[in-house]
Amino acid sequence: MTAAAPAEEPGRDCPLCPRLVEYRLANRATWPGWHNAPVPCWGPRDSRIMVLGMAPGVKGANRTGRPFTGDHAGKLLYATLLKYGLARGEYREDPMDGMELTGVRIVNAVRCVPPQNLPTPAEVATCNRFFVAERDAMPVLRAVLALGLVAHNALLRSLRIPAARHKFAHGALHDLPGGLLLADSYHVSRYNTQTGRLTTEMFEGVVEELLRRTA
Repeated sequence: MTAAAPAEEPGRDCPLCPRLVEYRLANRATWPGWHNAPVPCWGPRDSRIMVLGMAPGVKGANRTGRPFTGDHAGKLLYATLLKYGLARGEYREDPMDGMELTGVRIVNAVRCVPPQNLPTPAEVATCNRFFVAERDAMPVLRAVLALGLVAHNALLRSLRIPAARHKFAHGALHDLPGGLLLADSYHVSRYNTQTGRLTTEMFEGVVEELLRRTA
């Protein structure tokens, strides 16, 4: 198997985005026991599939230090990964739950939690250097599952592909240069799942098709 290369990582006190730095410091003052730092990616780098999220949730990954862990968004995501053999163990909303990812690596387009859970376009652009390094450090990457428009566009930006060439749509599959497959899903957020914009069946359908295409 091809060895995974190291990737550039933001430091705990990454200074690149002033608004995110200010919010990080405020959160550290309010919740000093939380992670409150750029959240590292999770899962083996020799995975064929990347799940690409938008940014950490303030009371989820920003608290626990593990992507999608501790907030509502992780419920559907990890239940689905477990169901389709991309993880093993049990998800208990705790980074010490012992769950392992077996065929997927989880990455966020922006590593630090943004106010109102929404990064600005400038913050996405600034953090894209870390995403490029992460993507390039996955030697057998075949497909990216983008959770939402921000993630979709972050991947295209990293490949210098104009967003107009590949429009985001739930369930859409995009064949990108170099043989990379981009699969789109609505984000697994509380808002989307509780309003019915994204159902379990809809999300599983995207994962099933992605797995079929990468088998």
